[in-house]
Amino acid sequence: MDTPRPPAVAIALPDWVDEVVDWERAYATDEDKMRLAIALSRENVARGAGGPFGAAVFEEATGRVVAVGVNSVVRLNNCTLHAEMMAFQLAQARVGAFSLAGEGMPVHTLATSCDPCAMCLGATLWSGVRRVLCGATRDDAMLLRFDEGPVFASSWAYLKRKGLEIRHGLLRDEAVAVFDLYRALGGAIYNG
Repeated sequence: MDTPRPPAVAIALPDWVDEVVDWERAYATDEDKMRLAIALSRENVARGAGGPFGAAVFEEATGRVVAVGVNSVVRLNNCTLHAEMMAFQLAQARVGAFSLAGEGMPVHTLATSCDPCAMCLGATLWSGVRRVLCGATRDDAMLLRFDEGPVFASSWAYLKRKGLEIRHGLLRDEAVAVFDLYRALGGAIYNG
């Protein structure tokens, strides 16, 4: 008796992403990078496409967008498709390497509309990004009743010891406004 093969897993961004991302633009400042991550999260909520989280990976020196991600857990029925995870997977596919810190590669920065959850924080270490920009805080997400998992001060300290530069609370009020919109629209809390 033949055992049926499981279906292939495919990830894809929503069609509207190209309306938000200017793929030719240089996102020069940390604020520019964060505003893109927040814009992605806001559009994801406004279009009913997923949770209130957005992320983008950039080449640090040029400000070029390598890849973006939006929370797609419900849309694609996959608990791992947080915004950061999508951005990492699509960035690595774009550069053709399992790490964004490979030999000869530029420094990469992750901008994420909220402090990463436990899963995404672990993936941040292994992704190869060297800088992390965070908007809303873990506590802000937990106020919505999202379970962010076991992330501790020592988790962040570990990343810093590994050479990652981390900036928290960048444009936090703008990121939290997306959480407020999500709450107002009755967005689903799918892991609480």
